[in-house]
Amino acid sequence: MPDDPISGSASKVVFDRADLSRTVIRIAHEIVEKNGDRPFALVGIHRRGVPVARRLAAQIADFDGRAIPVGEIDISFYRDDIGQLRESAPVVHSSSIDFSIDEHVIVLVDDVLYTGRTVRAAIDALFDFGRPPAVQLAVLADRGHRELPIRPDFVGKNLPTSSDERVNVRVEELDGVDEIAIVPTTQAVSN
Repeated sequence: MPDDPISGSASKVVFDRADLSRTVIRIAHEIVEKNGDRPFALVGIHRRGVPVARRLAAQIADFDGRAIPVGEIDISFYRDDIGQLRESAPVVHSSSIDFSIDEHVIVLVDDVLYTGRTVRAAIDALFDFGRPPAVQLAVLADRGHRELPIRPDFVGKNLPTSSDERVNVRVEELDGVDEIAIVPTTQAVSN
């Protein structure tokens, strides 16, 4: 395994740029197929869910011609496990949803689904903006280990991992590279 440039640990790249591109295209098609003519919008969960949501919207515009609204949501203060995750204060990003969620099926977009706590927090944050007719979930990677009864509607890849591993997603917009890697938890860095 090559060393991870961010954490310095041994990593196993399971998705490269081409894999991620194909996955985004496939998920975009699945979202359109499932929702048909119903109005829907994408809401990316900060950090890496936001660029993934934008990519999905661009793909949908390319093949379907629809301009899909894209929002972004920060869940920092909605986490139920925030004190357990970090000793320092969280980095807070802005939430921006400039369309009525009451009129759109909302597709929450995140990079990795793990315990389900991030998604639960995102749903809580989302409902502060209104009450959508339905909420769906799209993720690039589902690594299992759920602690809450949350299941994605759209999955790029199921990545069975142990609790001693972490799935690191990197996107060009934030990290300068597109890839998904599995690294040992003891040496992984947080997103």
